[in-house]
Amino acid sequence: MSADPVDPHLVRRIADNIDTVRASIAKAAGAAERDPETVTLIAVGKVQPLERVEAALMAGQRVFGENRVQEAKGKWPDFRARYEGIELHLIGPLQTNKVREAVELFDVIQTVDRPKLARELAKEMEKQGRRLACYIQVNTGEEEQKAGVAPAEADAFIAECRDDLGLAVVGLMCIPPVDETPALHFAMLREIAKRNAVANLSMGMSGDFETAVEMGATHVRVGTAIFGARDYD
Repeated sequence: MSADPVDPHLVRRIADNIDTVRASIAKAAGAAERDPETVTLIAVGKVQPLERVEAALMAGQRVFGENRVQEAKGKWPDFRARYEGIELHLIGPLQTNKVREAVELFDVIQTVDRPKLARELAKEMEKQGRRLACYIQVNTGEEEQKAGVAPAEADAFIAECRDDLGLAVVGLMCIPPVDETPALHFAMLREIAKRNAVANLSMGMSGDFETAVEMGATHVRVGTAIFGARDYD
C-alpha cells in the first residue's frame, strides 16, 4: 500500500460529505422521533481508491463496509495497524471457501443467507475462537439473482442460526429491488425483526437511507454519498 500522504483537500471533502450524510440521518431520525445516535453510519469502501478510504479514516469515520473478502484483505490489515477502533462489516455475498478469511478479517458478517454458510461460519468461529456479530440477509423482493433468505423462510432460518448453531444473530439486512418503493421492503424487514426479537436493521444506501432511518434502520450503508462515484477501472 502506498505511504504517500493523503491530500488534505480530499480529507476535507470526504469529511464534509460525512457531515452532510450525518445531518441527513439526524433530520430523518428527528422526523421519526428517534435519537440519531441510534443510527450507525457504515461507510462503504467497495472499489474506492485507497486514499479516499484513508481520508474517511482521517476524518474520524471508523465503521466501514466491504463487499468482497479479497478486496478487504488488500487494504484493512494495514489500516488497522495505523488506525484504532475500526469496525469492519462484510456486506457482500460470502462464498463458503472464503469463510476462514472472512472470520479473520471482519467484525460483523451481514450476509448470512443460507444454512450451509451458517454452518461453516459457526465451525470457523469456534475454530478461531471468535464470535462475530451476524446479520441474516433477507431477500425481501424475492429476486432470483439476489442473495438472501426468502421472507417466508426467515423465521425458521433465524431460529436455526441462533438455537442450533449458536450464531450471534444481532440484526437483519436487506437490499430492496431497484424498481420498487424501498419503504415497503424496509417495513417488511422491520416486521420480521420485531417478531423474532432482533434488535438491528441494516437497510438503506446512498439513495434511500433517509427513508430507511424513518423506518427504523439502525445501520445505513453509504458509499457514493461519502466517497463519490466508484472507480471500476
